[in-house]
Amino acid sequence: SSSSPSSPRRPTTNGPANSSANSPNSTPRTGERRLSAGASAFLGLGLSVAVCMAVAVGLGMLADALAHSSPVFLLVGLAVGVALSVLLFVSTVRKYL
Repeated sequence: SSSSPSSPRRPTTNGPANSSANSPNSTPRTGERRLSAGASAFLGLGLSVAVCMAVAVGLGMLADALAHSSPVFLLVGLAVGVALSVLLFVSTVRKYL
């Protein structure tokens, strides 16, 4: 029959304490997908590029504020951030070619 609304239900949790999907030797359950090593490297690459850009532009803005020079160091920081991001991207991609 049907369960009444007042009957207690067991909560379902997908947390690490109740799941064996986080162990390295387990197989993914139905509907779960695992990222390959290459996919996770490229996801990390996006974060690394964002951090490179943010730090370089932030330092450029700080240098502009200290030197009272409007966009000069901001543009230098932007160029450095782009250059570092390109180098990081190329070095990561070369591992998979």
